[in-house]
Amino acid sequence: MLEKINRMNELFDAYDSLLTAKQKVYFELYYQADLSLAEIAGQLEVSRNAVFDNIKRTEKMLENYEEKLNLVANRMTRQQLLDEIQQRVQDEYIQELIEQLQDLE
Repeated sequence: MLEKINRMNELFDAYDSLLTAKQKVYFELYYQADLSLAEIAGQLEVSRNAVFDNIKRTEKMLENYEEKLNLVANRMTRQQLLDEIQQRVQDEYIQELIEQLQDLE
């Protein structure tokens, strides 16, 4: 479950600008505030099923965005490559450049 939470949060970080305000609220309450479906339903005055459906649709949308755009996968690959380069390079200037690239992520 923790793996799914981390995955969803990574996808959300990459694609949140493509979601509606409502989708963001449901997602943040569920995945980031760690509220139950019933708690979210009570807070937003909707049915528990409406919360469930919204979260599942949003999860599917995020996975579809990643399937098409690969932002998260590419970010992870870039980070792995930068880590490997940083371990092998002794030059301080190049180390600084690598750190600047990592900070862009």
